[in-house]
Parts: sequence; structure tokens; C-alpha cells
Amino acid sequence: MAFWDGLWPRREAQFESGNAATNSIVLSKRHATVSLTKQGALTGNLRVNLSWRMRTSDIEGRSRQSGRLLRPFKLFQPDVVQAHTQGVVNVDLDLGCMYELKDGTKGVVQPLGNLIGDLNGPPYIRLSGDDRFGAPSGETVYVNLDQREQIKRLLFFVYIYDQTPAFDRTHAKVTLYPGNGPRIEIELDERAPQARSCAVFTVENVKDELIVRREVKFVYGFQSELDRLYGWGMQWGRGYKSRA
Repeated sequence: MAFWDGLWPRREAQFESGNAATNSIVLSKRHATVSLTKQGALTGNLRVNLSWRMRTSDIEGRSRQSGRLLRPFKLFQPDVVQAHTQGVVNVDLDLGCMYELKDGTKGVVQPLGNLIGDLNGPPYIRLSGDDRFGAPSGETVYVNLDQREQIKRLLFFVYIYDQTPAFDRTHAKVTLYPGNGPRIEIELDERAPQARSCAVFTVENVKDELIVRREVKFVYGFQSELDRLYGWGMQWGRGYKSRA
């Protein structure tokens, strides 16, 4: 057994896929898909949550490094803080969803333009709130899986509202909470310092089976570039948020 394994027992069990202890499935490059159908998660609402946090070093520099010398193991544990901490409130990650229904209807649910959607009518997707400060609750989009027959495909994405690229400084994670079965986690763990948008995952209705696929593809533009990348074919204009 390696020395590090003694310090952090069962460290290897945290990766690739979930287990009974965590009740979660982690989608990675190697294991990029999961079937909601086979998980038995086809009823009720699918809750999709975005949360993020930032490194302490981004707002405090090296001011706390001296304290780590007294606690050497802290050298291997970078400090993190919630993104609403003073000094990084300008970082505003938003969660959105492009949709295509079986009848050909296409659109987007997102904070920009107050496009919050509808859970009980088309598109059967609704945004709940707009978290501008990285609060623990994050941002959430709900999908009505009782109307899954109406859905052809979904693209969930995250973008930075302001003009400051910050994906390289944030630890962002999108978590899916089905009505039944384990949660599904996707880390935005690839570094793309100048990117302003990220396609996180897709949901496709393939022969009545709902397949979730990890994407985690960063782009340097906004929704229109994601649209071109995934062939949605919609027209885009400049959007604004209401004041907080």
C-alpha cells in the first residue's frame, strides 16, 4: 500500500462511477453516458443543479501560505471559498438549456431574457431562480419527465454573464437529481482560461430511452456558438438580465 493510500483510505473509490456510500454516478471522459431509463428515473421532475466555488488564492493571494507551514498536510489541500465571497462577486455563472421537442419546437431556457420556461406545458422545462453569487443552493433547472415523450433532445450549458472569463478559477459542478435512482455528477474540471461558455451534457430520447451524455466542451463565444456546434439552428440576439 502506498503512503498516500494510508492517509486517504479508499481514495480510488471516489472516481469514475458512484457507489452505495455516495449514491452517485460520476460521468467522466472514460464513462461518459448513463441511461435514465435503465436507472428507472423516468417519472417526476429531473432536477439539474449548478454550483461553483473558487480558490482562496484568487482573492487572498499568498497571505495564508505562512499558516500552512505550521500544518504541512494543508499544502496538499487548496483552500476554497464560496463564490459569493467579497472580491469575486463579479463572477456570474449561469445555467441554461436548449431544447428540441418531438414536434420540432426549439428554444432555450436561461436567465438572460427572463426565459424561465414552463414545467407543466411546453417545453416542460423551467428555471428556478438566478444565483449570481455562487450560493450553496446554486441554480436549478427542472425537467418534467412525465412528458418525456414530447422531448427529442436537450443541451444543458453554463456560461459567464459578465465579460470576465473565469472557468479556470472556478470549481463548477453540475448535478442531476432524478426522481428515482442515484444522482449524476459532472465536474467542469478542464481548464479553459478564455472560454465563456461550456456545453455540459446532453439528454437524447433514443427509441424511447433517455440517454445522458457528458460533453464538457468549452467555447470562446456564447449561446450562438454552442448552437452551431450542436446544430440547433436558432437565431440569437443580445440578451439582458433584470437588475438584482
